Amino acid sequence: MSDSERVSVQRRVPAAASEIFALITDPHGHVRIDGSGMLVAPVDAKRLEQVGDTFEMDMDREPLGDVPLGRYKVINTVTRFSRDAQLEWGVAGVGMPNVGHVYGYLLDPVDATTTDVTSYCDWSGSPERWKARITWPVVPVASLEKSLENLARVVAASAG
Repeated sequence: MSDSERVSVQRRVPAAASEIFALITDPHGHVRIDGSGMLVAPVDAKRLEQVGDTFEMDMDREPLGDVPLGRYKVINTVTRFSRDAQLEWGVAGVGMPNVGHVYGYLLDPVDATTTDVTSYCDWSGSPERWKARITWPVVPVASLEKSLENLARVVAASAG
């Protein structure tokens, strides 16, 4: 799905929502499934358990080949948390303001062992001044699709 302020991709994953949720609430899991190549390593990361939890991430924009930012850090803050159903977080550069965009996962169980997983980026909460300065989506849709492909592979490997 795509509109002027939100993109999302969906994939049916042969795993229980609880298994997928365990992966995405671990910042190390974000690195394992990252389809953009930008996530380098979480910094002192703990499992995410509620709205307001934060996790710092070492980043590198160079794999996308679009903006020469090099290495940098971001602080991600959980904005929505519903166990086995949704995880969403906002991103801000360390010492920088959050520009109002969020990333997230929605988990919709099909049955006990299958889940429809939606990955999204939404910038509807960004002030107009930021919307005009940044190319949206910040991460290409193909990277969101690759992340879901990686997520399916990681949960399948951990089950086997």
